[in-house]
Amino acid sequence: MSGLTESGTPFEPVYGPEALKDFKPEEQLGAPGKYPYTRGVYPTMYTARPWTMRQYAGFGNAQESNQRYKELIANGTMGLSVAFDLPTQMGHDSDAPIAEGEVGKVGVAIDSIEDMRILFDGIDLGKVSTSMTINAPAAVLLLLYQLVAEENGTPADQLTGTIQNDVLKEYIARGTYIFPPAPSLRLISDIFAYCRDNIPKWNTISISGYHMAEAGATPAEEIAFTLADGIAYVEAAQKAGLHVDDIAPRLSFFFVARTTILEEVAKFRAARRVWAKIMKERFNAQKPKSMMLRFHTQTAGVQLTAQQPEVNMVRVAVQALAATMGGTQSLHTNSFDEAIALPTQKAARLALRTQQIIAFESDVCKTVDPWAGSYVVESLTDALEAEIWEYIAKVDEHGGAVKAIEQSYQKGEIEDSAFTYATQVDSGERVVVGVNRFQIDEEEHYEPLRVDPTIGDQQKARLADLRSRRDNEAVEAALAKIKEAAQGDENLLYPMREALKLSATIGEVCNALRDVWGQYQPNDGV
Repeated sequence: MSGLTESGTPFEPVYGPEALKDFKPEEQLGAPGKYPYTRGVYPTMYTARPWTMRQYAGFGNAQESNQRYKELIANGTMGLSVAFDLPTQMGHDSDAPIAEGEVGKVGVAIDSIEDMRILFDGIDLGKVSTSMTINAPAAVLLLLYQLVAEENGTPADQLTGTIQNDVLKEYIARGTYIFPPAPSLRLISDIFAYCRDNIPKWNTISISGYHMAEAGATPAEEIAFTLADGIAYVEAAQKAGLHVDDIAPRLSFFFVARTTILEEVAKFRAARRVWAKIMKERFNAQKPKSMMLRFHTQTAGVQLTAQQPEVNMVRVAVQALAATMGGTQSLHTNSFDEAIALPTQKAARLALRTQQIIAFESDVCKTVDPWAGSYVVESLTDALEAEIWEYIAKVDEHGGAVKAIEQSYQKGEIEDSAFTYATQVDSGERVVVGVNRFQIDEEEHYEPLRVDPTIGDQQKARLADLRSRRDNEAVEAALAKIKEAAQGDENLLYPMREALKLSATIGEVCNALRDVWGQYQPNDGV
């Protein structure tokens, strides 16, 4: 690859003092744990304790995923991260016609409170932090989690974790949306208010650039479009009557870590600096925690290859170094076999061991922000910050993140970047080991993990049994209250919680909202 960063900034062969001629350490760096948080959001960072080691897992039915979670905890995972299947992500029950063939495939199937009970059976939710990768129906899964925790003796105010809950990026890059943007933002604001009053330690949203990066966004686009979404969420919360300092401390972010270590470290440092300035200068936040950009990182799934899959172990280690040296708060390391299928138990354990080696055998945790003052990293941080501000200004020119989405601005920029990347790989200008260089004639046979094909039928049978046992008249009355609340301005999570407690299913709750709000239909440009 030529001497350019992923964002298109020229790399100099040698960096010296001239690279920092405009560098203002007091203004641009500060101390770790102090505004503008370039050097990290906490004064001691990993010297006090390492990042949270999360492993993203979920497949088949709740019982199978529960077993995987217990294995991960036994092997030293510090936090769980739940992957849901596509029907669950789209707010459909496993017996819905549209769910046929997708149940339990890319994550765990959760249809009701009974599935959630099984998913966390034997796991102390007062001691484990749980992240749930769920967006449009995030409120439903959070409420199920709360109900199960309370049944098992853990009060809601002791629960810690995160729901992704970032629907705007679904319109931009991923596609698992349900409702139009306006009611989706209303639901997110309701979650903010509900958690403030009921689950105060919960991170109410994980504003995600990861999926934009996987779709082709450059590092500058990834950060800029993510922070622009963050601006939209804060504005929506303010319109709903919430104060910025009430909701901002519980906002979190989610980014990718690529193999380009230098630029990725600079990206994370620039992201913290830009968000701190946005919160202080644009929203007049007063609390220091409101200005802290806390983020989870996942290694780059899009960079994994099906060719020579064992080489992915090296890629993941390099990416994990980029994330940790950039100051992430939690990290998921992909398994080397994920370009082929769901990860096997052995591969998942090895991915976790990668983090543990960095944390306990390397010297990464011995000092805060080891790259501070580096000619190249400080120069790249400044360059990325400038480009991020330019993109945020362009989003503002389009009328903000939501209007820019409706005009397909972000999606168009990402698609252009993805095309450039693909062209470079096809031409050989960009080297991908094992794909366009250093190939081998014969690949070794690899036996992937396979999901039980009868999972769909099992879930259908469970749903039929559930509906035969519950008080269906009470469920229908509870669903009617959800519709009534959706037509007004009542916080939706309270009637939703009551319906779920009565064993209403995820699909039924989401369908109640679909009946009022409709389903989002993208324009021709999306």
